[in-house]
Amino acid sequence: EVQLVESGGGLVQAGGSLTLSCTASGFSFDNYNIGWFRRAYGRQREGVSCMSSVDGKAYYADGVKGRFAISSDNAKNTVYLQMNSLKPEDTAVYYCAVKKGEPVLATPARWYNWGQGTQVTVSS
Repeated sequence: EVQLVESGGGLVQAGGSLTLSCTASGFSFDNYNIGWFRRAYGRQREGVSCMSSVDGKAYYADGVKGRFAISSDNAKNTVYLQMNSLKPEDTAVYYCAVKKGEPVLATPARWYNWGQGTQVTVSS
């Protein structure tokens, strides 16, 4: 069964850090772009960061540049999202997904194999 499982969410104070993990089972990340997305309460799902399957290049949404970092461990078939200097507006359910072709964050609908999500809550 093809599955993505996110973990690592939690409650943290503003300015704190969290590292999210996304582990794949049933397939390998090797040939897929890997993306992190989030959905805050009452808002649409938005792209946070993704990594290209071609060259490993990382892309970030403007609001997280300089604070978040995406990385991967191919041996563990796991992708991470290191989140630093967290702000209350980062509060959301965070999801990972995969996609072939162009690693475009702006079109979440084109990504697939969504995980169940992990809740991140940043208190002020």
